[in-house]
Amino acid sequence: MRILGISGHYHDAAAALIEDGVPVAMAEEERFTRVKHDSSFPRNAINFVLERSGSKDLDYVVFYEKPFLKFERFAISSLSFFPQSRKVFVEGMLSYIKENMWVKSLIKDFLEIDGDKILFVPHHLSHSAGSFFCSPFEESAILSVDGVGEWTTTAIGTGEENRINLFKEVRFPHSLGLLYSAFTGYLGFKVNEGEYKMMGMSPYGQPIYEDKVRKLIDIKDDGSYRLNLDYLAFHAPTDKPYSDKFVELFGDPRDPKMEHKFEQRHADIAASIQKVTEDALIKLANNAYEATGSKNLCLTGGVALNSVANFKILNGTKFENIFIQPAAGDAGGALGAALFVYYSVLGNKRNYTMEHSYYGSDYDRSYIREFLENGGIDFEEYSNGEIPQLIAEDINGGKVVGLYQGRTEWGPRALGNRSILADARSKDMLRNVNLKIKFRESFRPFAPSVMYEDAQVLFDIPRDHYPSRFMLYVCPVRQDVRDKGMLPAITHVDGSARPQVVIPDQSPRYHETLERFKELTGVGCFLNTSFNLSGEPIVNTPQNAYSSFSKSMMDTLVLENFVVNKSGRNS
Repeated sequence: MRILGISGHYHDAAAALIEDGVPVAMAEEERFTRVKHDSSFPRNAINFVLERSGSKDLDYVVFYEKPFLKFERFAISSLSFFPQSRKVFVEGMLSYIKENMWVKSLIKDFLEIDGDKILFVPHHLSHSAGSFFCSPFEESAILSVDGVGEWTTTAIGTGEENRINLFKEVRFPHSLGLLYSAFTGYLGFKVNEGEYKMMGMSPYGQPIYEDKVRKLIDIKDDGSYRLNLDYLAFHAPTDKPYSDKFVELFGDPRDPKMEHKFEQRHADIAASIQKVTEDALIKLANNAYEATGSKNLCLTGGVALNSVANFKILNGTKFENIFIQPAAGDAGGALGAALFVYYSVLGNKRNYTMEHSYYGSDYDRSYIREFLENGGIDFEEYSNGEIPQLIAEDINGGKVVGLYQGRTEWGPRALGNRSILADARSKDMLRNVNLKIKFRESFRPFAPSVMYEDAQVLFDIPRDHYPSRFMLYVCPVRQDVRDKGMLPAITHVDGSARPQVVIPDQSPRYHETLERFKELTGVGCFLNTSFNLSGEPIVNTPQNAYSSFSKSMMDTLVLENFVVNKSGRNS
């Protein structure tokens, strides 16, 4: 049984193909178009997953939300502000009429498939299925939180065997995700893209504006909440997500042109909205625990990518185990929609756990060799056994390595297949990689990759939790490690880090590279950031990788077993 899941027309369009309940290939559209967070119909991603599987035959195609319900929400919300919303209403109507309302016809024509095989799953049900049916849990509480789906913004439910029941919700315009995004825009970052930048800024501040933030949201003891819409404008006809009253409360917004700079006030505001968000999520999770009694929690939705909050939920609730799909946002809805149909609608027995995230594109050695030779690019070829040692030696020697191997990761985190690697022990590496290689804000932290065996030696983290392997917990660097100043390049200003725990069975060559590095240095950990430049998606092809390598100050590029250097090996 082959089922194709699709997400798109909002942000992070993607396609996921499953066969008999197991993913075969998954990819975000941005990786092919090179448009970050591309929301267009995922033609390229669909073509990739079908080509990867070797067949275009499909039993069902499933879209990750209900377009007509979403249109209903847009129409009612816009008309409530008419005639001020005339421009927004007209533009939105044209968009919906052109694409969103006719998704079924678009799918039917593009795939040349019978309309009876095209199904639609509600947005938060897709999110929930994308987490629970990928988890190792037979039963679990579910908490899904994002900006908005059709009407729902937050949902609580249960998963049991092949069934999901969402029994509690918060509805638009009351949205924790959209509140967080309003502050993202206010602090000069792009909404639906810069939320992680605000999260990275927050440790530089203190939550001294928490009382002011709470004027915008009333959070009950059970986690249910309502927004004070006088301060917000994401639901209104305006080009910014906050109102003039918001500016009166917090002061002038941060100018996006400040780029690497910020005032202390900005960091304090970021810390305050982060604190309020964490408190709301902990209350929601506690309510889910009380309602279900489960020791397991599946987190999902775009807010589940807030890895600082995820670790706070683990430590602030009675849940013993947490699972988060690496593509917890809208991209992951494509997978969830397909899994929901296979397991819940068709009633099949569960047979899958997501052990890794390597489901995207890869290119064989003959293709890479041809690319390098045709481009006149000098390279050296090494054996499988030589590559980990070479990378370890380069990192130990102060070089920055672009690593391209295997299949691309599913989701926004680079986990050793499309990564830029550097020495986490170097005090200068944080600034160098930020400014000279990634070309991004200097206040943003870098994450470490750590071998499974050393995870709890260096970090206060449960190494056997799935979020740990997907880089979805921000945890403390151990105090003794901080006292010795061992890992300055990945230790954030508050003493935290977002480690990837590398499992030998799932990432054997990457784990071996860490082993070789530990033999050289005594530390089984190095800095790992996504292989892309600022404003670009993670590299997808060897051509993408070489372009980013050429435009930056990376020293070494590893394309599978081929190595390109900007200087000699002994320089």
